[in-house]
Amino acid sequence: MARIQLAECREFMRAAQEKALEMGVPVSIAVVSAEGHLIALERMDDAGFITPDTARAKAYTVAAFRSMSPRFQDGLLIQQWFKERNPQMLINASVFTGGQIVVSGGCAPVFKGDEMVGAYGISGATSDQDEVIGRYAREKAGWAHKPATDDTPEDVKRHINEIYAKVGLGDRAL
Repeated sequence: MARIQLAECREFMRAAQEKALEMGVPVSIAVVSAEGHLIALERMDDAGFITPDTARAKAYTVAAFRSMSPRFQDGLLIQQWFKERNPQMLINASVFTGGQIVVSGGCAPVFKGDEMVGAYGISGATSDQDEVIGRYAREKAGWAHKPATDDTPEDVKRHINEIYAKVGLGDRAL
């Protein structure tokens, strides 16, 4: 069983902080295991006091929902999916997990090969900025946000691509 290591998390966090500093937005960064257990959490100077909790909740949410279905590629998709189908269920999920469910940009799963080994969450900037920071850090750390073997059913791909287009991310596609 592959795992995400603390040294890898530190590399990701350094890259995220580098991009956040360049953008002028202090953030918090969290990385969790595939089961949602916290591995690493850092709060940059001047980041809001609630941002560590939000970053961790974003990472936990992605780990939880992505482990259930390939339909949940990242926080933006999770958010839109529930907004369209059952917003009350998302609120209920947050309540029955003690507030650990938060959906927004700036969070995605982390894969090694075909195995999901964890997820990250970034909080403190706008959702779009958190997303930019996450993509940058993911690339610098060499983290994959999708499995190596794409076995996503075509109808699910179509659905995900429709959601990306709907939330203004037409540049993304499965």
